[in-house]
Amino acid sequence: MSPTAETTQPQIQRAAQPFAFEAPTLAHFIAGEHVESSSGGTAEVRDPARGTVLATIPLGGQEEVDAAVAAARQAAPAWGKRTPADRSALILQLADALEADAQNLRTLEALNCGKPAEVAEDDIASTIDTFRFMAGAGRSGTTVGAGEYVEDITSLILREPLGVIGMVTPRNYPLLMVAWKLAPALMVGNTVVLKPSEVTPLTTMRLVDLARDILPAGVLNVVHGTGETVGRALSSHPGIDMAALTGSVRAGRDVARQASENLTRTHLELGGKAPVILLPDADLQLAADTVFEAGFWNSGQECGAACRVIAHEDVADEFARLLTEAVERYELADPEADAQHALGPIIYREHCDRVLTAIAEAVDRGAEVLTGGRGDTAQGYWVEPTVLRVETGDPITHHEVFGPVVTIETFTEEADAIERANAVEYGLAGSVFTRDVAAAMTVSKALDFGSVNVNTHLALPTEMPWSGFKNSGHGRDLSAYALDDYARTKHVAIHHGR
Repeated sequence: MSPTAETTQPQIQRAAQPFAFEAPTLAHFIAGEHVESSSGGTAEVRDPARGTVLATIPLGGQEEVDAAVAAARQAAPAWGKRTPADRSALILQLADALEADAQNLRTLEALNCGKPAEVAEDDIASTIDTFRFMAGAGRSGTTVGAGEYVEDITSLILREPLGVIGMVTPRNYPLLMVAWKLAPALMVGNTVVLKPSEVTPLTTMRLVDLARDILPAGVLNVVHGTGETVGRALSSHPGIDMAALTGSVRAGRDVARQASENLTRTHLELGGKAPVILLPDADLQLAADTVFEAGFWNSGQECGAACRVIAHEDVADEFARLLTEAVERYELADPEADAQHALGPIIYREHCDRVLTAIAEAVDRGAEVLTGGRGDTAQGYWVEPTVLRVETGDPITHHEVFGPVVTIETFTEEADAIERANAVEYGLAGSVFTRDVAAAMTVSKALDFGSVNVNTHLALPTEMPWSGFKNSGHGRDLSAYALDDYARTKHVAIHHGR
């Protein structure tokens, strides 16, 4: 029973039938071949809109991780020696294969994650764009030019692959987060062992099916399993050269601890609690429209979601009215349903319960529910889009809910708004709404977040880096900076005095 089960259940727009689909090959993928688990263990993959079983995956362990790392190490020298143009051609070929299969990928993503059409379409298009961008950007370096910095010695910098990258990707953007990490890692010349989310593996494994005849054997390997088993075995493995994760702060700490035993480099894109500061001169309709989208995109299962509004006391009431009116247009809907403003389910049951608990506890502390607040876990894992008016310092304003929940609190002085926005462990994304250019620059520079937006939120062009400060991790996804993160630099000094 959910924490709000005593209330009237929310309305859910249901489709007559789920999408028809053909499951990709759901075995492990090692050295170019699909293999079963030695343990015989399995896990169910569920449809979050209905709670029914979609497929079954094998669960691996140390044996499968060892085999996958060995395959990646064997493939690494030849892959790393290919020219950037050669690797680029294969990555572009993979992008073309993804584009040709886009409708199937959208269906798998919608079913496995419960995503509305708009979200699934954006994910697949962004995935393809990421591969194409990295295939081009990786063909030229961004290092310091060669030169004589010491008399009679010419110095040059080589960008070399690290070797084998162990990757752990999340449930909320299962294909897109693979692309964000896999594309730059491959383009630089690394080989990969990937653990996709055991909850949402379908589109990742479809990518593997498409890549099987494009990438050489051993360049991409996949082992299914939980973070506690496969994730830890991978991040602690002496045969990997970097552990890369998109996940929670807790998971990031665990990966960092495991990797530290071998002094293995880490690339961590972790959680967020994005503030949205509304100054007194903010365009409130623009702000409401922005939070309507960026606060509830992917049902709020987004580490950069615009989930914490800090509004000046003079405009808070009007903004709350505008946002509430907008959010009430959302319809909880199956991914197959024809809803104009569709909002999908939470991806798995345990997290749905956590979201509902966070709402209920905030209400118990005195939060005012402006809209939403109810859930339904009878058939699928549903939470209504929720807007809460809260007091300064309420715990929900400091902890990532990772669901369709936006809070509104007020401030009087600009300095206080900035201090409160920064007073969280996260430092991933934030935004400020104002018509004053000077104020926009001042607040943007003061916000301790890796991505700051002015009069918008979640602007994520592939050409720009996405990175976190503080406990949101380190390392850059997207942009040419990501290529450098998956590379090492070597200084070569050539003496030519005569």
